[in-house]
Amino acid sequence: MTRAWNFSAGPAAIPLEVLQQVEKELFDWHGIGASIMEVSHRGKAFVSVIEAAEADLRELLAIPDNYRVLFLQGGASLQFAQVPMNLSVGKSADYLVTGSWSKKAHKEAARIGAARIVATTEGSKFTRLPDFERLAFDENAAYVHLCTNETIHGVEVHEESEARLFEAISSVAPDVPLVADMSSNILSRPLDVRRYGLIYAGAQKNIGPSGVTLVIVRNDLLDRAGENISAQLSYREQADNGSMLNTPPTFAIHVAGLVFKWLKAQGGLDAIAAVNREKARQLYEAIDNSGGFYRNPVDIVCRSVMNIPFSLPTPELEAQFVKESEAAGFIGLKGHKSVGGMRASIYNAVSLEAVEALAGFMKEFCG
Repeated sequence: MTRAWNFSAGPAAIPLEVLQQVEKELFDWHGIGASIMEVSHRGKAFVSVIEAAEADLRELLAIPDNYRVLFLQGGASLQFAQVPMNLSVGKSADYLVTGSWSKKAHKEAARIGAARIVATTEGSKFTRLPDFERLAFDENAAYVHLCTNETIHGVEVHEESEARLFEAISSVAPDVPLVADMSSNILSRPLDVRRYGLIYAGAQKNIGPSGVTLVIVRNDLLDRAGENISAQLSYREQADNGSMLNTPPTFAIHVAGLVFKWLKAQGGLDAIAAVNREKARQLYEAIDNSGGFYRNPVDIVCRSVMNIPFSLPTPELEAQFVKESEAAGFIGLKGHKSVGGMRASIYNAVSLEAVEALAGFMKEFCG
């Protein structure tokens, strides 16, 4: 079986071992005589799947007991509205706009209620992070929202920047929770969940197939929503019903659970983070050592480990790069339509071997 080197931004690569296990169990899951996607979400088989998935996720991220884990639907984009519906009733929320996704999150929140942009880096074409220490956070805000990794622009809030942001908020607004869209870097490295009031992430990058959205929410935030919110959109209702207020995306949750087990088998998040850093190092080295043939516009201190955009000298060369890379077995390298160029997404399931192959191709292509 020949598989492509997959650098797609999402839906993205899933570990081969997980796909092989899915294939093996597709027609008969654990001897029940049916696929796990064919049985009741309230039956013992699937309940065991979702409970194991939550337990493994809690272990991987060291999620404290005072946080609930929800497996929802609608993607991270629905969370752009669901977060303010649940958390900002009667209050304004503060937004950090560092790329396309946080910009969209703010726009959607502004439809729901008051949403203030504390800082935006759009003037720099989203190639850097704001200076967190110089920002004027609202001590009465419902929450502060950020995107920890901008998938399109390749800007990431790394551990040091995350600590500075948390300290900056805590010094001015210690009671204001931090809310984060972690769709494209969750599970790529260890994370201090306690710094956040709520974390959400679409699954289709580092968690599994599209169709399920992960929400990790602190218990004290579950009852902020007004009485008129739809039960389907209420974090409290979803938490009280174990993410099964209606039929959940059972197959996507099943595969996500297998990915969590795969991550544990790799040695956990410390081990996967080391591999991810090496993958990113090799690709950025291929870019930076190309004599200007490839260019990544992002400030070095906030270059993403997960999504690496780069451009070539001319549109014609970029078209040729796409054509020749696809012929060589690489897929998903064409950049987002809003920014053009190339983009290599190197999520957890993208092997070091795949990245080494891409770096080699890049060096050959630029001659």
